[in-house]
Amino acid sequence: MSRSATASLAALGVNPASELTSTTTDHTTGRVLPVRGELAGLLPWGGLRRGSTVSVGGSTSLLLALLAGATADGCWAAVVGLPQIGVLAAAELGVAVQRLALIPRPGSDPGPVIAALLDGMDLVAVASPLPPSLARRLTARARQRRAVLIACGAWPSADVALTAESVSWNALDDGAETLRRQQITVRSGGRGSAGQAKHALLTFGAEEIELPLVAGGPARSDEPADAGPGRADELAAKRADSAAIRRTEAVERLVRLAQKGPSA
Repeated sequence: MSRSATASLAALGVNPASELTSTTTDHTTGRVLPVRGELAGLLPWGGLRRGSTVSVGGSTSLLLALLAGATADGCWAAVVGLPQIGVLAAAELGVAVQRLALIPRPGSDPGPVIAALLDGMDLVAVASPLPPSLARRLTARARQRRAVLIACGAWPSADVALTAESVSWNALDDGAETLRRQQITVRSGGRGSAGQAKHALLTFGAEEIELPLVAGGPARSDEPADAGPGRADELAAKRADSAAIRRTEAVERLVRLAQKGPSA
């Protein structure tokens, strides 16, 4: 990204954790993006389905845990309107920050910024509430662009709602001098197959046990059944190029917005 583009994004309040136009391999194929093993059972698809909207309440750690599995697998993510979330906290919870963009203050009209990011990113997390009409348009945009929209707060017609019912830390009387281990009880709900309430326990910190990522079932392949190794590599390269083009176009739209001046 050029210095002028970076400066323009900074004027808008964009604080990228990495260059959005990086050519890092981005093999994000399939309909379901992976999540931590504990979260897989809370989602009706066993992961984050492209085009879906998920609301998260009660914990920023829960939000970052959702982003961690997908970004570690090569997906790109953006967080909009949540200045309390920083790169260090994201990295500590497993987010691949080289594929994370932070836009803490998108201005008084965040709609165009979020829409541009949905065009170029795999996952976009936004602060909520937003006006209902805007929320509906963004939900439709995510579905059309096959991006995952994650709302930090209540969201009308979310496919799945994840709520941190309780958050606890290790007791300081166990010899620890700092709060090093966090446990979150998460409840899921939503529409259709997500309507039945489920619970899971997330643990972060020194005593955390690393669990494998679960992608939630076989991904839909764009490759023909008779595709050989060479053909598969060619299709994967085309998908990576397409994703890079979408990210570049999203950045260019953000630059144009920045050049018009911040909305707030």
